[in-house]
Amino acid sequence: MLKKELRVILVSLIVSFILTVAKFSAYFMTHSVAILSDALESIINVVAGGFACYSIYLASQPKDANHPYGHGKVEFFSIGFEGAMIFIAGVLILVKTFQYFILPRELHRIESGLWVLSATTLANLLLGLYLVRSGKQLSSITISGNGQHIMTDVYSSAGLIAALIVIHFTGWTWLDPAVSLVMGGLILGKGYQLLRRSISGLMDETDMKIVDKVITILSAHRRENWIDIHNMRVQQYGNNYHIDCHVTLPYYLELNDAHDEMKKIEKLVNEGFAGSEVEFFIHMDPCIPSCCHYCLKEACPVRSHAFTGEIIWTRDNVLPNRKHG
Repeated sequence: MLKKELRVILVSLIVSFILTVAKFSAYFMTHSVAILSDALESIINVVAGGFACYSIYLASQPKDANHPYGHGKVEFFSIGFEGAMIFIAGVLILVKTFQYFILPRELHRIESGLWVLSATTLANLLLGLYLVRSGKQLSSITISGNGQHIMTDVYSSAGLIAALIVIHFTGWTWLDPAVSLVMGGLILGKGYQLLRRSISGLMDETDMKIVDKVITILSAHRRENWIDIHNMRVQQYGNNYHIDCHVTLPYYLELNDAHDEMKKIEKLVNEGFAGSEVEFFIHMDPCIPSCCHYCLKEACPVRSHAFTGEIIWTRDNVLPNRKHG
């Protein structure tokens, strides 16, 4: 897994470096501030790619006494670093744009710059699709974040190409800083999104999609001894997950039988999260008489209340720290 992730991010790093050089050559060719904006953003791709290589390596290191949950949290630092770099690039682009509004420069060889920019945009598109697909396959938020950044670069470059075509045929050179201004705003927005995701991960904000996925898996394979599941908490460490929850079981189960039920839960969820490792810390709760009305165990020898109906597991009753009903 590590070799695949490093290979993917190294491809991104090498391609991004080549495309950055090409874009700067297009800027020196045309003196277009919009192309300069695109080139500045590409520098971030190279810097972020280098940091991503290190974070992927560190995230793959095994758990130790100082890091009992592993080193996967570094991936959130990685996307936070990338977000900060993108945000800084957006600010620099806006500053440079306002300078061009005050002291405009004549554009040169727009047609040549268009050919270079079109080639780099196509290469970036292929790279972005490759990274997004690889990030999903490898369950790597670092690779996925890098791919999303590349795709944003593609969209802004496509808009830039359209603007340069208009400038080439109309001579409306004021469009150049205007497009750069829009690109700077979009880049600031993307930087904010990555920073927001980084902070959410570092603060252990609950990913409701993961919670829903766990609930769906357990509901589809629900066993009669699993009376209810509550107080569920999910933490992400790289492409691995740590889940705490309480499971209510018949109070008369022997310890070996209760342990087997816990192992079944752990196995089911791990099979549903192919490519990731899910670690469970399960607290076993004994059932109480108020559980009888929704307990699915038909041959229960100690039932004190009649069954009235199954309770469907949802976020509303799985996340709070209380037994159902």
